[in-house]
Amino acid sequence: MKNIIQNINKAFDHRIRLGIMSILMVNESADFTTLKELLGVTDGNLASHAKALESEEYIAIEKQFIGKKPNTSYKATKLGKKAFQEHIEALEKLIKKN
Repeated sequence: MKNIIQNINKAFDHRIRLGIMSILMVNESADFTTLKELLGVTDGNLASHAKALESEEYIAIEKQFIGKKPNTSYKATKLGKKAFQEHIEALEKLIKKN
């Protein structure tokens, strides 16, 4: 029997990472404040989970200034979209197995 959880991606096993990717899959990009408010997380939590996704090359982080205020925006990469879609498909197959 084939391992039914082999395609579940460990990078998305935390609810915050799952939330970040879910938001970025349906939006071209999202800024730090928007993600923080939608996910209800602290600055540190969001930053550390975003960094983990960036290190996997699943999201791109762009830092800039708007006027004198710093602005950080996040965007899912092509690799990230593909990996997340495969993760969702693996979860769907797992649910259908039972």
